[in-house]
Amino acid sequence: MKIKRYGVAAFALAAAGALVLTGCTTGGAEPTAPAGDPEAIITTNGSEPQNPLIPTNTTETGGGKIVTSLFAGLVSYDAEGAIEFDVAESIESEDSQHWTVTLKEGQTFTDGTPVTADSFVDAWNYGALYSNAQSASYFFDNIEGFSYTEDSELTGLNVVDERTFTVDLVAPEADWPLRLGYTAYFPLPEVAFEDIEAFGQNPVGNGPYMFAAEDAWTHEEKIDLVKNPDYDGVRTPVNGGLTIVFYTSQDTAYADLQAGNLDVLDAVPDSALATFEEEFGDRAVNQPAAIFQGFNMPFYLEHWGDDEEGDLRRAALSMAINRDEITDVIFQGTRQPASDYTSPVIAGWTDSLEGAEVLEYNPEEAQAKWAEAEAIAPYGDTVLDIAYNADGGHQAWVDAVANSIANTLGIEAVGKPYPTFAASLDDRENEKLTGGVRAGWQGDYPSMYNFLAPLYRTGAGSNYEGYSSEEFEKLLDDGAQASSVEDATALWQQAQEVLLTDLPTIPLWYSNVTGASADTVDNVVFGWDSVPLYTEITKG
Repeated sequence: MKIKRYGVAAFALAAAGALVLTGCTTGGAEPTAPAGDPEAIITTNGSEPQNPLIPTNTTETGGGKIVTSLFAGLVSYDAEGAIEFDVAESIESEDSQHWTVTLKEGQTFTDGTPVTADSFVDAWNYGALYSNAQSASYFFDNIEGFSYTEDSELTGLNVVDERTFTVDLVAPEADWPLRLGYTAYFPLPEVAFEDIEAFGQNPVGNGPYMFAAEDAWTHEEKIDLVKNPDYDGVRTPVNGGLTIVFYTSQDTAYADLQAGNLDVLDAVPDSALATFEEEFGDRAVNQPAAIFQGFNMPFYLEHWGDDEEGDLRRAALSMAINRDEITDVIFQGTRQPASDYTSPVIAGWTDSLEGAEVLEYNPEEAQAKWAEAEAIAPYGDTVLDIAYNADGGHQAWVDAVANSIANTLGIEAVGKPYPTFAASLDDRENEKLTGGVRAGWQGDYPSMYNFLAPLYRTGAGSNYEGYSSEEFEKLLDDGAQASSVEDATALWQQAQEVLLTDLPTIPLWYSNVTGASADTVDNVVFGWDSVPLYTEITKG
């Protein structure tokens, strides 16, 4: 399959002149509005958010869908991952290090207060502050003044006037604007800072949707959103709102879709992968998306430390997994065995990294490496478990991976289900795992850097298992500061070669987005990150 690739190339700094990103319009007649009831509510699947809905503390998919619907950032992403101006009127730089951001006029939050330069600067400073312990704080580590170890104001942020602020980065980054559609960069109204925890339960945003009522969030059940009548950005809804239902089983969600009780589903269960395209026809989707799947063995566990024994055992596990067989038999061609740590839809993806042979099924070499580790410290009769969230439809592949490992290495390996994604994350964050853990990643913004820094940089918000490598981080930083996209790509590929040696995550495969919609809705488009473009869906 030929796969389109999107990424940082659009933001490469020219040899001379300023980099200026501004909104534009096309001439001609106004487009015809899609047919449908503009007040109809779209029902779709989701999961209970891990945390209150604070943009800088929402780094998982369940909460991300909601926060992205409630808030608008400087830019948004279209279906293919290209940026479109949302709140920003322009983003300008002469050198890719010192940026000037100008906001559009007349932007407001749903409480009627204006969206100003302070709304962004205050929100970013809150998210970056060490004592606030926000899971997305590392997204600001490239702004002057950021600290991983103590409270420090982002001195690189300065308000010029109500609609203008400047951003000074620690080094040039030609693709910096590509980040700005991610939730961490959303603005906050003044009311948020009066009681941030209460705000997270009933947020006031500036996006295409807003809470239907103060009690719109029924925990562990659903959330009800309605369109924001004052939003005038690039994602203006053509429907009346969203009801996002929190399912604990993908099979239940699929059954609701079949019965007409759900309009849009973005995750087909394993049990239906062989039949859903035939059943739903042109209302089914099976397309590449920015989703990476793997699993981690925590460094804090006995036998799995950052040492020779741990390195040998991780390599043995990786080579004991028959990825081709699992993706064919269980996933029916909706997955592609991994050859790196990113995704085929991300610019810079490759299948020719040095050391990638560790991702190939090689039972003999796996057994040999396991035997070398046994000579260092016997594993004994310890059971290898792999934790996963049962509400995400992962049981079949986790069991298959465990069986492949057990059959190859002659040890006992089993899956360990958690009822929800939030529950599994809690044990990851608190270092309470007893074995391996599912470690998937859905791109926040369409860049190779996003698949590396949040997961493997020391202290990063999603580096739950404690990986740290100076060599990796130097290559990561050198790539971020490179003067060309080609140089950045080459350095980030080298950084991945370090990961292939250390295996903080054992890569498994890339996921397609597999979804479907009922005949109750039209204009259903799935984005580069697998999330439907809810605002474009029509009903009735």
